[in-house]
Amino acid sequence: MNQSQLESELSSLHPVETFNRRSFLVTSLGVGFALATQPIAAQSVITTDSEGMIAGEIKVPVADGEMVAYRAAPVNAKNTSVVLVVSEIFGAHEYIRDVCRRFAKLGYIAIAPELFARYGDPRSYTSIPDLFANVVSKADDAVVMSDLDACVAWAGKNGGDTAKLAITGFCWGGRITWLYTAHNPKVAAAVAWYGKLDGNPTKLQPAYPIDLVAKIKTPVLGLYGAADQGIPLSDVDAMRQALEKQGSKSQIHVYDGVGHAFHADYRPSYRKTEAIDGWQRLLAWFKNNGV
Repeated sequence: MNQSQLESELSSLHPVETFNRRSFLVTSLGVGFALATQPIAAQSVITTDSEGMIAGEIKVPVADGEMVAYRAAPVNAKNTSVVLVVSEIFGAHEYIRDVCRRFAKLGYIAIAPELFARYGDPRSYTSIPDLFANVVSKADDAVVMSDLDACVAWAGKNGGDTAKLAITGFCWGGRITWLYTAHNPKVAAAVAWYGKLDGNPTKLQPAYPIDLVAKIKTPVLGLYGAADQGIPLSDVDAMRQALEKQGSKSQIHVYDGVGHAFHADYRPSYRKTEAIDGWQRLLAWFKNNGV
């Protein structure tokens, strides 16, 4: 049996899992929002147009194929600051794409990769526990770091100045933001929105931000809610103390009476005042750190 016949036979036996090394389960970002967050709080959704920018899907070469991502950038961008935008567990849907366009309006190249592409489409799940079990829990931190490296490389070849590199992420992406600064010391600035700081390690997610403080040289701004049911204030305080012990330039700001996902304008958790304040803090943080 030759290689082609073998692959055909395997495909017939395991039709769900037999994508080859050069392909991904998610090949397009699709449209709309994650089903697990329905109904959308439409009255709160912020919509940013794409006038004056190039915005849409790109394919980023990675170690095992091409990963789909969303890119928004000023027209004719050259030597432009770069921002990696890391999604919540729901993937790079419309909210994340809009955040990219907000950055592009301000002169940044923003890239939001679909980091769950190998495992499934987060937008297709109606149950958050099912989404965690079938997609999120399978995301390998080491692969995520490599994929973000690939996005930086892509940006450097497409008008970006990777010496002026920033990263920001929300919820799941907030944790990844902390981790990526430990992985890539060339990141100039980072803002982590309510990313988990401590937890139970697994084979694929072996460390949390609190474990990596000594490796974090990038100035990171952490934005958290005091009433977040998933991230206890004791974890936030422990992270702050650990950063201070290291003499880090990182800072953590906590909003009183605010819960999780307060920046997510498409969800009932959205808090306009804190979201606007956090965004202004982010922009000032980037500017003050040369991005």
